[in-house]
Amino acid sequence: MKSHTEYLTFNVPARMGFLNITPQLEQIVRTSGVKEGLLLCNAMHITASVFVNDDEPGLHEDYKAWLEGLAPFDPSPQRYKHNRTGEDNADAHMKRQVMGREVVIAITNGKLDFGPWEQVFYGEFDGRRSKRVLAKVIGE
Repeated sequence: MKSHTEYLTFNVPARMGFLNITPQLEQIVRTSGVKEGLLLCNAMHITASVFVNDDEPGLHEDYKAWLEGLAPFDPSPQRYKHNRTGEDNADAHMKRQVMGREVVIAITNGKLDFGPWEQVFYGEFDGRRSKRVLAKVIGE
């Protein structure tokens, strides 16, 4: 069995945003030489996410509005107890919890085995600094 690991780094200039990272992951699979296996991809920061969905701008704007409704940004210590520790990103932790930490995608015939319209996204909920994403390929 083969194993191949790479780390991607992203710095989203906005507090919240989504990046399509599918092309980078496809390249990592090609580099790995794995023809049949799995790709694990996860955000390595507790205020960021990796998820699978459609690459449609309206949907991304809907996500932003929906997430902001669920956990509004409020840096004050009144709304969120977490912000009483000197942090101002409690909302980002909650948004990450909803959107998820990781995805696992099958590799078939050397390619990511997606359903129709599926793409992989990096979700940022407390941006303006560099954060890493792990991509690990295992298989034959």
